[in-house]
Amino acid sequence: MQSYQFSTILLAMLFNLETLTMKKIYLLIVMITMPTLSSFTYSYPLDGYNHTLIRRLLRIQRIEDGKVKDKGLLPGQKLGIDEIKLRLLGDRGSLLDSLPIPDPGFQKALNALFPVLHESYSIAVMDISPDRDIRYATRNETRGFQPGSVGKLAILAGIFTELEHIYPDSYQDRVNLLCNKVVRAGNWALPNIHTVPVYDPVKETYQKRLLVDSDMFNLFEWVDHMISVSSNGAASVVWREVVLMRAFGKDYPKLNEEEASAFFKKTPKSELRSIAMSVVNDPLRKLGITEKEWRLGSFFTSGAKAMIPGEGGSTGTPSGMMKYLVAMERGKIVDESSSLEMKRLLYLTDRRIRYASANILNEAAVFFKSGSLYKCKPEAGFSCGKYMGNVENYMNSIAIVEHGDSTIYLVALMSNVLKRNSGSDHRALAEKIDKLIRN
Repeated sequence: MQSYQFSTILLAMLFNLETLTMKKIYLLIVMITMPTLSSFTYSYPLDGYNHTLIRRLLRIQRIEDGKVKDKGLLPGQKLGIDEIKLRLLGDRGSLLDSLPIPDPGFQKALNALFPVLHESYSIAVMDISPDRDIRYATRNETRGFQPGSVGKLAILAGIFTELEHIYPDSYQDRVNLLCNKVVRAGNWALPNIHTVPVYDPVKETYQKRLLVDSDMFNLFEWVDHMISVSSNGAASVVWREVVLMRAFGKDYPKLNEEEASAFFKKTPKSELRSIAMSVVNDPLRKLGITEKEWRLGSFFTSGAKAMIPGEGGSTGTPSGMMKYLVAMERGKIVDESSSLEMKRLLYLTDRRIRYASANILNEAAVFFKSGSLYKCKPEAGFSCGKYMGNVENYMNSIAIVEHGDSTIYLVALMSNVLKRNSGSDHRALAEKIDKLIRN
């Protein structure tokens, strides 16, 4: 992996010197004084720091090295950047332009897992282990759910799509932009409920806190916050930047905050909404994912919604999510390099939750995104709790699981069980699915 040159940051930021704030200057100093990590061989994106400039990785690296006291990583979280591969390239994935017909034996085994689970449970599972034929099984795979934070994967596809439009001939230029471009949160990121890791590698200070409007991160860090800790504020900021990429095209890299603010003020909201819906939904359509299978309809924070109103709501299905995972493994989301970068960003080096928290997966590499949404109303004898809504109570997970014995499979799971935190059910189901596939 080519090492990132810090002089590139200096030149890029000094190019618009008059727009530098003290916060940008401080970030520049932090970046310049960070050590190089060319010899690090820990899990992505840990040893990918030179590639991404995601600062939280330095702290986790120092934990792994015993220099900082905190909980270390699970065995399955220690893949190196070059060990993460796309698994359906070439002939193996060529038969998957559409989802396959379920395998009778595999389907029967999957059906046997569900007698005692709520009827809303919907799932698609694909075994792509290289030493056997591809097997597929489903349950209610076309049922629509509010996707919650799993919908952020549409934004992930959107940003890599727009990066390709800006730099069609150079993937390295796209990576450089993700590293170089530092943007402020603004009201777009507010309010938010998920904390993000904020690490100063020079002062060695660390905190997990809510975003504030003055926070500044490079685009890679914003995307990492959106995926690794599922920050709604980060998702809105990334989506905002994707809109700006579409609007300004090749001029986006030099765009400053004042110009961006002026654009949002002068452009009719109907036009902004049209652009916003296009940049996150068109990439899904290009993958053969229909509007009924998956669409994203609104931003994730009220601050962002005040700037760009939503349209039509969001929906997702296990079949739509499975098509996304297959396309990524085939290198078909933009191109192979973009698909591989997206898979690296999904590699779970943060705390494993819900489906991914199953102990049976501790030694497996897990590429993961979870999402939930719950809503309550007054009801006699019922006390509303987190993830225990009595009106709606969506809990969703997508996962790619890779074991050291070459067992590799994809899962898209969605449910809406009222008044029950389904996290433990998802974890138990993960155990059963893993045993089913490996045995």
